[in-house]
Amino acid sequence: MSDILTELSGSILRVQLNRPAKKNAMTLSMYTTLADLFNDAARDDQVHVVLWHSAGDAFSAGNDLEDFLHHPPGPGESPQAHLIQALIDFDKPVVAAVQGAAIGGGTTMLTHCDFVYAGESAKFQMPFINLALVPEFGTSVSLPDRIGHLRAAELILLGQPFNAAHAAELGLVTRVMPDGELLATATETAQKLAAKPAGALQASKRLMRQPFRERLELAARVENEEYAVRLRSADTREAITAFFEKRPPNFTRRPE
Repeated sequence: MSDILTELSGSILRVQLNRPAKKNAMTLSMYTTLADLFNDAARDDQVHVVLWHSAGDAFSAGNDLEDFLHHPPGPGESPQAHLIQALIDFDKPVVAAVQGAAIGGGTTMLTHCDFVYAGESAKFQMPFINLALVPEFGTSVSLPDRIGHLRAAELILLGQPFNAAHAAELGLVTRVMPDGELLATATETAQKLAAKPAGALQASKRLMRQPFRERLELAARVENEEYAVRLRSADTREAITAFFEKRPPNFTRRPE
């Protein structure tokens, strides 16, 4: 079965991450598939809204580290970069339903959604610093813009997990609810949006994003370049080795 399932219901495109046994961790092919899905949906007049959710008990655990190590992104074009650009370009509403773990990219991808409903089980984290990496998906700009530098620094530079209630307090999710109500609530919002005039809906989203779109694109490009450098550093090799060996990393070198 495919790692990503889609269904067009009226004018709502349902996109489901479908690797529940792997906590919906993202592989190279999944980034490519998602980028293609969003680009195709942007051109399809029948699609007015995307409803994004996941199978199992997690939204996404971020990168599948084994696949990631075999296919590390470079500083230029990569499947991750294609998805980032597809999300920046997408001018139709995206409604996300998040349960369980939303780690790394599982959190940063959500910053490109217009509605993020979180189940009470949702746990967010951007642990890039713990792997000696930097944030991606433009969050070095979008997160401080949204929640302020001090709060963004706490999330990015400490890399600690935070729950759904704190995400709501920060303004990173629309609403928190019992997991059993999550998908129904997100679906109801998608249906309300699908009933709106599509042209005005897309124009309104473009207008809201226009003031910082250029900054977001620049941030995503610079992040990708820095990410590729950090990924090949001794500190990241140590962090990933320690992860697989289930031990604390030993960062004793001078900054590279």
